[in-house]
Amino acid sequence: MPNTSPPINSREAIERRLTDAAKIKSPVFYGIYAGLTSDKNQIKEVVKTWKELFPKVVGLKMFAGHSVGNLGIVKEEEQKLVYQTLAAEGYDGVLAVHCEKESLLKPDLWNPVNPKSHSFARPPESEIESVKDQINFAQTSKFKGVLHIAHVSVPESIDLIERARRQKKIRISCGLTPHHCLLNYDLIPESKKGLLYKVNPPLRSKESSEKMLIFLKEGKINWIETDHAPHTLKDKLEEPFMSGFPGLPFYPHFLKFLLGNGFSKLQIRNLTHNNICNTFGINLPELSEIPDLGLDNEYEVDVYREKRK
Repeated sequence: MPNTSPPINSREAIERRLTDAAKIKSPVFYGIYAGLTSDKNQIKEVVKTWKELFPKVVGLKMFAGHSVGNLGIVKEEEQKLVYQTLAAEGYDGVLAVHCEKESLLKPDLWNPVNPKSHSFARPPESEIESVKDQINFAQTSKFKGVLHIAHVSVPESIDLIERARRQKKIRISCGLTPHHCLLNYDLIPESKKGLLYKVNPPLRSKESSEKMLIFLKEGKINWIETDHAPHTLKDKLEEPFMSGFPGLPFYPHFLKFLLGNGFSKLQIRNLTHNNICNTFGINLPELSEIPDLGLDNEYEVDVYREKRK
């Protein structure tokens, strides 16, 4: 995701990240989202970069509200501008959106002494109303791409997405993380360890998470996404108490869980490969197994090393 420090929202930053990634020689495909701002010229620049570097730049990402990093686009008029500019530029790729409406967040409820409070500081209605907004903006601007609602966390969001699909005015998809269908806020420890469960969007109720797993099985969710955010323990347990899970290490275990809970091998192929390739318009070989990349290890990464040179 592009909400790094510095953010991946310019041609220079994109090329630097792709150059670094190429050195790793990953056995799996590596593509990145370019981050969007409300600046027209910046939007035009990343669209041009996407056209030239696709599929290495696999799509664009908008944060419709603040999360980790500083790429949040809060004002509705600025969010509309993004869709209008993308439509005018003829962008027909994937636009992934983090949906949490800023005006409905309740930051005063957040208390790190009570980690569970994070789930109430970022309530379900903030996601639901933001999903409504994005569908409306995409439809009214005649957006030509695919609106992808990232890491949906509440059943009501799926209901809105299903309605938009039936209307057939826009192309729309959505993804689900393992933690939003297996965990819930009642499982968050009351101790400091509860801070490890802090994610955006937050963990929801047991009823919501169970319903999300049902929707995944029913085919209403296009694919599984980890929302991998490998913060260190220090980042999680001390200020600013970063949000995010290191989702990749658990990914293969989640696939085994699905196989053991009534999902067919074809369903899993669709959720982990086929639907993704079809939506992004890319042709990738399917891995017969997940390579061992040392994902259970923890590394300290100096993200400011370039600034000091």
